[in-house]
Amino acid sequence: MNKEYIDGQDLKKLFIGAANYLDQHKDEVNSLNVFPVPDGDTGTNMSLTLKSAVKQILNLEELSVDKVAAAASNGSLMGARGNSGVILSQLFRGLSNGLKGKKVAYIKDFAESFNMAQETAYKAVMKPTEGTVLTVARECADKAAQLSKDEKYISEFLYKIIEYGNEVLNKTPDMLPVLKQAGVVDAGGKGLLVILQGAYNTLNTDEEIEFHETSTGAKTQSQNMNFHKDIDTNDIKFGYCTEFLVNNTDKNPQVFREELAPLGDSLLVVGGDNFIKVHIHTNNPGIVLEKAVEIGELNDIKIDNMRRQHRRLVVTEEEEKKAEENEKEEENLENDEIRKYGIITVSMGDGISEVFKGLHADYIIPGGQTMNPSTEDILNAVNKIKAENIIIFPNNSNIILAAEQAKELSDKNIYVFPTKTIPQGISALISFNEELSVEENIENMKEAIGEVKTGQITYAVRDTEMNGTKIKKGDIIGISNGDIKATGQDVQEVSERLLNDMVDKDTSIVTIFYGNDTEKEQADELAGKIEKEHNDCDIEVIYGGQPLYYYIFSIE
Repeated sequence: MNKEYIDGQDLKKLFIGAANYLDQHKDEVNSLNVFPVPDGDTGTNMSLTLKSAVKQILNLEELSVDKVAAAASNGSLMGARGNSGVILSQLFRGLSNGLKGKKVAYIKDFAESFNMAQETAYKAVMKPTEGTVLTVARECADKAAQLSKDEKYISEFLYKIIEYGNEVLNKTPDMLPVLKQAGVVDAGGKGLLVILQGAYNTLNTDEEIEFHETSTGAKTQSQNMNFHKDIDTNDIKFGYCTEFLVNNTDKNPQVFREELAPLGDSLLVVGGDNFIKVHIHTNNPGIVLEKAVEIGELNDIKIDNMRRQHRRLVVTEEEEKKAEENEKEEENLENDEIRKYGIITVSMGDGISEVFKGLHADYIIPGGQTMNPSTEDILNAVNKIKAENIIIFPNNSNIILAAEQAKELSDKNIYVFPTKTIPQGISALISFNEELSVEENIENMKEAIGEVKTGQITYAVRDTEMNGTKIKKGDIIGISNGDIKATGQDVQEVSERLLNDMVDKDTSIVTIFYGNDTEKEQADELAGKIEKEHNDCDIEVIYGGQPLYYYIFSIE
């Protein structure tokens, strides 16, 4: 289809087509994870982030290129999951900045906005690495600038960008040795090109495109337990849970927050590029909405009468108990006076969550491998806590960027302590002292995580070769310090070899967290063998309940 420009309806269609196409191919992108582990989630994270962008676009009443791009930016910003999702949201943010004021967009406009997109994404990453999605985005932007001088039609322009982008993608293993060693191209770069391909496919069809939304993805603790027990309505001070999004506003979020504060509690007001998202418990949702409509366009309005909510889902006794505990915890958090510290931690597995509760974490976000929480999930947790200082422990390298993005969107005093593993998170919290200053605690926690090593036992999802070791699909693999240290067919045997490799003369404590696919008897047997080999170490066995990983080891 020979189009010289794209209007708002066209751009909406392109985003929907791109989201549907990525959803179809997300498993292919996931399979490009450098480690052949079952938690490759780059495709899933990018897909969920893009779907969040499309949901925002679908709420628009007026379709112009700049409004569609802004909606995509806002939606992806809040829905970003994992490092790949955060980078994608920043690409959309730059794209939106480049298309500001445009009712329609020509090739020259897209070339300029592509360049702003890659610049914005590079700035969002503290230490950009070549051979990643950033490289693919930059090279595609450079190609777009070159093509804009001669190309006339959008279709041919986009086709040539994708063609060149795939050439760049195939070179990423030469830029990043770890990709070459694993025999894969960069997953994020592949995801970006899948998105562009989906847009191109849609551009070349006259058919109506329907958005295919699926229900996969991480949920916060409160989302996972979306049911309520019968309650005494007299206990509810503010009866209406009111949420909405204000688009096309230049209002300062902090000023708007102060205006809404007298109208209720549990108030969350965060802003991005020309948008403000609001959550408030109030007795006057009409007044709140009247104030909001004065500053911009309203979307995603949701009002729940909390006095009439009843449990609609059939749940097991165990789930009901957890829901009740969670409700009590959230009620306690909302009723608490402002404290010096509030702690948020991400956890994988109910046993590990119990450990964090025992270490006085205020709010636990279920997530980690395969289920990275979104920026909005983290912001919702922040909103539950009344404290002068809020410390977030991501406990996964793929959640740190989303936590940092949540920090930027919130007006609270937030510190993201960049724990990359569950053992690091536990060690950091053990060393935490409420009586100390933030700076003293951060220094102590840095020292603590420097003294802990993490080991993980899982299985390979594809054939590969790493560090000269050939790995077959289905093999048991032991990972430590970013390397696969042991492989084999037997979980116990590989676990024993990994632990013996990790434990040294300086080791004093070994903690074994066994997952939901491992029996306690197996964990105890493993502990017994390690104790015989290293009788000067204390060995502790704890139920972790984590998925996909038979064991997580903490070596101190």
